Amino acid sequence: MTSLKLEPLTPTVGAEVLGIDRDRLLADEGLAESIRDALEANGVLVFRDLHLDDTTQVQFCQTLGEVHTWADHPIPAITVISLDPAKTAIAGYLRGTFDWHIDGTVDEVPNMATVLTAHVVDADGGETEFASTYGAYDRLSSQERHEYGQLRVLHTFEASQRRFTPDPTPELLAEWATRPKREHPLVWNHRSGRKSLVLGATASHVVGWDYDRGRALLEELLDLSTAPDLVYRHEWAVGDTVIWDNRGVLHRVTPYATQSPREMHRTTILGDEPIQ
Repeated sequence: MTSLKLEPLTPTVGAEVLGIDRDRLLADEGLAESIRDALEANGVLVFRDLHLDDTTQVQFCQTLGEVHTWADHPIPAITVISLDPAKTAIAGYLRGTFDWHIDGTVDEVPNMATVLTAHVVDADGGETEFASTYGAYDRLSSQERHEYGQLRVLHTFEASQRRFTPDPTPELLAEWATRPKREHPLVWNHRSGRKSLVLGATASHVVGWDYDRGRALLEELLDLSTAPDLVYRHEWAVGDTVIWDNRGVLHRVTPYATQSPREMHRTTILGDEPIQ
């Protein structure tokens, strides 16, 4: 296993990886295992000035796990993140990423990790914030851990879109309804023995609770999870690559203008651990 030099970015989440260049990502056979371990320990890893091209990014991600393929790009494992519909077919949905969320909560198995490389940045907005859901669980009292460990939450794509499209057309509602819905425990008991909270924009309501009471709890726990001392805010520079552990980290992008030139290239590493 390769030894990594890490510089913590906050006391609870995030570390910068030092001394790694683009060529070494693929040439060092022991690097992938070390990165996976560092990701588990730190939640977010920042590589500055890598300037990864798409092919190298995908090859690197394949050393970490199986990657998701997406038909909207010449390299299917790359998803362009932009609010410009000329650049990506998902531009219309990406305003939903302005809210805290976990990727893949409506999938049978959430993603393991996401890799994002900055190609064009915005001078005003578009930073990405990360918060540790392990850290949030650790702050609960023993009574809260017991109570919340019994609760289940319904996650829907519609919930993630409602804030920005509060009055959807019947056609849009019908489209949202085609997306899967998933019921998950509020507390994720990980294979590692760690526990985290499963929250964010897709969390619709607490199953079996009065709707308003459940919403109030979810908002309270989201506020707890995203307290300033649990958050790392990444201010992007062109060429930066950031990896985050989707199993224990919430993330969101700070709002930026629809006409912004901001463009990120994303690769998703599939997970193998269902929420349970």
